[in-house]
Amino acid sequence: MEIKYKIWIEKNGKVIFGRGRDDILHAIEEARSLSAAAKKLEMSYRAAWGRLKASEERLGMKLVETNIREKSMRLTQHARSLIDRFEKLESDVEKILKTAEQDFRKLTAKTKK
Repeated sequence: MEIKYKIWIEKNGKVIFGRGRDDILHAIEEARSLSAAAKKLEMSYRAAWGRLKASEERLGMKLVETNIREKSMRLTQHARSLIDRFEKLESDVEKILKTAEQDFRKLTAKTKK
């Protein structure tokens, strides 16, 4: 038995952050480029760019900075803080659900006679 869930954050009914955006930012941090990050995640550049820009607009803050000289990209402190808090939220929810899952297993276990 498993309890399934997905968490995302919305503003005015539109997604601003979730697992997908978290993955994009991690890939950007690792690859230092949106194009390389999109390839790593097997998504189009346009899709990755669209999600990143939508989140920045909805949040009213930059999540990445571009270094034109080095042709590279890095995360802002806002992005790092958002990632940290989102991942803590996911971890906290996983702990709660693990306990609930154990409770449901006990409640639904067949009793042996």
